[in-house]
Amino acid sequence: MTDSAGKSDGKPDSNADTKADSKPQTRTETRTETKIETDPDTKIETKIENKIETKTEIKPDTKTGTGEKPNADKKIDADKKADADKKAAADKKIAADNKIKATRKKWIAGGAIIVVVALGFLAWWLLRPKGLEEGFASGNGRIEATEIDVAAKAPGRLTDILVKEGDAVQRGQVVARMDTKVLNAQHDEAEAELTKAENAIAIAQSQVVQRQSEQVTALAVVAQRRAELNVAGKRVARSRTLAREGAAAVQQYDDDLAGQQGSAAAVNAALAQVAAADAAIVTARAQVVGARSSVDAARATIARIQEDIDDCALKSPRDGRVQYRVAQPAEVVAAGGKVLNLVDLYDVYMTFFLPDDDVGKIALGSEVRLVLDAAPQWVIPASVSFVADVAQFTPKTVETASERQKLMFRIRGRLDPELLRKFSPEVKTGLPGMAYVRLDPAKAWPDRLALHVPN
Repeated sequence: MTDSAGKSDGKPDSNADTKADSKPQTRTETRTETKIETDPDTKIETKIENKIETKTEIKPDTKTGTGEKPNADKKIDADKKADADKKAAADKKIAADNKIKATRKKWIAGGAIIVVVALGFLAWWLLRPKGLEEGFASGNGRIEATEIDVAAKAPGRLTDILVKEGDAVQRGQVVARMDTKVLNAQHDEAEAELTKAENAIAIAQSQVVQRQSEQVTALAVVAQRRAELNVAGKRVARSRTLAREGAAAVQQYDDDLAGQQGSAAAVNAALAQVAAADAAIVTARAQVVGARSSVDAARATIARIQEDIDDCALKSPRDGRVQYRVAQPAEVVAAGGKVLNLVDLYDVYMTFFLPDDDVGKIALGSEVRLVLDAAPQWVIPASVSFVADVAQFTPKTVETASERQKLMFRIRGRLDPELLRKFSPEVKTGLPGMAYVRLDPAKAWPDRLALHVPN
């Protein structure tokens, strides 16, 4: 009993293994399917993930007794392959749908672009300007005005600018000021020189009076010496007679003769003093003239310096508008240095270009009609004020009817000053537009070019 029991415990129980293997086994497989969907209206992509869990129950093959399950494995492989095929087919379908949607969007966008282009062309075709009638010519250009530079006459420091860019200025209005400290000092010096010159005139005039008195004294001396000479002559005649008669000594006669000759010399000396007095008078009078000239020179210097001081107040030469401030206060400018740039709002024109075939029919004063791009509802009158005598290459900003028209003649159509004076605040330079010229005076302007200006 004991031995048989021990054998029973040492050998595996085949029945127990068979029972254990005969139990069904469950195999679980999890598969994730991802799908992306795009909303055609909002164009928002949505990612959808589906998890699929597959459970397979495998029954052991009781006939073999070895635990192998070939039929179950084949079934599992077949299921996996079928699932993979389904996933591939779903992915292909999604890709095909996305491709169809993208193609559809491209076609819709292309169709919209074609429709917009067609509508734009139709609008241009309907609204395009009609061609000019025979006897008229046109050219494009920009509104321009005469520019004026306000500059310093003399070098110096700019102390103040009284206007801003865009301000309207009147003729003679002070727009800027220069430093005048040095000029004021020079002005004071010139006034002191004037006072000195005026004093010199008084001194010179007193010298003339003094010299004239000396002349009178010299003339009196001459008269005195002549009287003495006359007396000496009579004494000599008397002495000569007495000496001949023996009534007087010969020595007396000799003394009287010497006295006569001395009186004659004294007369000559007095006459020389008179001549010297005359010359002194002439010199004194010349000094008066020189002093007066110094006064005139001092006054001229004062006037010149005062003019320089006045020029330091820079004034507008015309009515216009400030376009640029070239310099700023506290800057030092040279002689002729620009401070402001103005535009004359009453000398406004449009420059345009025409070929030689049309220029030959245009005369100065020919009527011009201007239409600005910014205000196409207005037709502005103008007249031809300038026609170039030499053709030039067409600027890039000028449109020509033919590319062969490389050389054009520059023409200037000047606006009516009275009209400009009325609408000067609204005048703006640089605006593009079209200029229309009537080549044949007998032709009437088309209705679309009839004069039409704001009231």
